[in-house]
Amino acid sequence: MNHEQMQMEFVRKLPIPQEIKKQFPISEKIAQHKAERDEAIRRVFTGESDKFLLIIGPCSADSEEPVMEYIHRLARVQEKVADKIIMIPRIYTNKPRTTGKGYKGMLHQPDPEKQPDLLEGLIAIRKLHARAIEETGLTCADEMLYPENHRYLSDLLSYVAVGARSVEDQIHRLTGSGVGIPCGMKNPMSGDISVMLNSIEAAQSPQMFVYRGWEVKTPGNPLAHAILRGAVNEHGNNIPNYHFENLSRLYENYAEKGLENMACIIDTNHSNSSKQYMAQIRIANEVMHSRRHSDDIKKLVKGFMIESYLEDGSQKIGEGVFGKSITDPCLGWEKTEALIYSIAEQL
Repeated sequence: MNHEQMQMEFVRKLPIPQEIKKQFPISEKIAQHKAERDEAIRRVFTGESDKFLLIIGPCSADSEEPVMEYIHRLARVQEKVADKIIMIPRIYTNKPRTTGKGYKGMLHQPDPEKQPDLLEGLIAIRKLHARAIEETGLTCADEMLYPENHRYLSDLLSYVAVGARSVEDQIHRLTGSGVGIPCGMKNPMSGDISVMLNSIEAAQSPQMFVYRGWEVKTPGNPLAHAILRGAVNEHGNNIPNYHFENLSRLYENYAEKGLENMACIIDTNHSNSSKQYMAQIRIANEVMHSRRHSDDIKKLVKGFMIESYLEDGSQKIGEGVFGKSITDPCLGWEKTEALIYSIAEQL
């Protein structure tokens, strides 16, 4: 008699990260360039550099060609603001779904109109991240929705974010302690800042745990930091947390906690904007104003996370508008470019 009750069909064994990396390697030149970018970004978080970070791009990297067109445009603007801003394109290849239904990102569906294929997805996301570096020189960011998948991209990413639904999860915190790049911890949906700060503390601390079938040890990640994305109250209403008072309070709580490299990224969309994508411009300008009026806030706020694509707004899957989001509405290119230059002028 089989007493095992787990109702899972084991479809196929997928290649381990080392095998995928060997099949789709990066050159020594790309590896060196990534190391240089990583160092420049690290210096922002440690306070050695006063450059400002923009983690910017589509809500979801749903299609390779429009994403690449966007990053090429971003690279041209990066050259013009390089003395003040470091841009880290968002190539978000997996998307959290509150109900577990709907489009889950390129990892699951390289083509959003076709059936999921996880092996194809793993290869597609690696190829896309590699292509971005090779063609534009910009190393990118992704969300660590599935911690066990991080190593498929660990030689390509310069930034990783842990989302509001994941930030209380133990394995996300422990994996964040060993990724070796800046790891942003979003405040949870409730807006409880103490949860986010506890997550940062866990990620900054040495850890020992089970990961991908291995016993692993990590040194702790001194570049783990906060992301403020707004909150949702018990009635489902959005509550922003980017205002001067929110930032002053976070500075005080951060200092009390005694964490390394105090840093916060402001997510200008999600509950901060109530997903009204145009509000991202106003929010960015308000935070820049707060930085000018408080040395503490200037020290704390290291950059923005902005949802931006080629076209304004969003569309349904299958509508076929090139460079228009199929998930959350995004700021279109013309408004994005103007916002980047505006931010640069305020630095």
